[in-house]
Amino acid sequence: MQGLIILDKPAGMTSFSAVANVKRIFSEKRVGHTGTLDPMATGVLPILLGRATRLCELMLHADKRYTAEILLGKTTDTLDITGETLTETECDISLLDFDKACNNFRGEISQVPPMYSALKKDGVRLYDLARQGIEVEREARIVTIKELNILSQTDKNRFTVDVLCSKGTYIRSLAADIGEYLGVGATLTSLRRTQTANYTADMTVTLDQLAENPTVYLKEADSVVDYLPKVTISENQTNRFLHGGELFCSRLRLETEPKNGEMIRVYGFDGKFIGLGIFNNELMKVKCIITE
Repeated sequence: MQGLIILDKPAGMTSFSAVANVKRIFSEKRVGHTGTLDPMATGVLPILLGRATRLCELMLHADKRYTAEILLGKTTDTLDITGETLTETECDISLLDFDKACNNFRGEISQVPPMYSALKKDGVRLYDLARQGIEVEREARIVTIKELNILSQTDKNRFTVDVLCSKGTYIRSLAADIGEYLGVGATLTSLRRTQTANYTADMTVTLDQLAENPTVYLKEADSVVDYLPKVTISENQTNRFLHGGELFCSRLRLETEPKNGEMIRVYGFDGKFIGLGIFNNELMKVKCIITE
């Protein structure tokens, strides 16, 4: 069993638990997700099964889109509504002022990861340290907010936004930083991931739906890398590739001249997706093998 499930992760469940549920439903040991969602968050969580898990690293780099509700005038230790309240401030922020604040967070920004996160410090998860009341210094890192659109203002201090961002972006931190810029603080009250790479919320399946008929929702593994160029190889080349052998580029039917380091989808003589190749000088080497 191998392929891809686009799960609609429910609120209150960790990404680890979501993976465990999918593992149980398919009775498959090799299962992995492609980007953690907070327990509070819902939405698109791509999960790979079987040898397709070798493609996880490629999806970790994908852009992601979220719908988030930000509450101004309140801060918490987790930067979302599930945490302990730290401060509460009376505020009345106009839509115009909120948008002006957002202007400072569009594009490339520096962001400090939250203490309540799965990142590690000296081998220990930050959230484990945070639960012990320990706060450690975290290095700021550069992320890109490609889009930050205001969808609505539900009252004087609640705003719903749509965010398209690069990998490694914490929407909780983004909300807190906007609140700090406005001088009133902020926390996240809801978060839904609506897109990862080319996978959108309307493609998702719930755990209940999956349990009823698992294979109906299983997508082909090559959909993960359908943006890469494709090559179909002969029977002899297929046998060589599946045993880890290099192939001469001059003997492949390539539409364009490959560049060093470029990856390509490889299909066997029978048309089945068998793995990824990577070009090195005049050779195509095996990046990973997907087929059993």
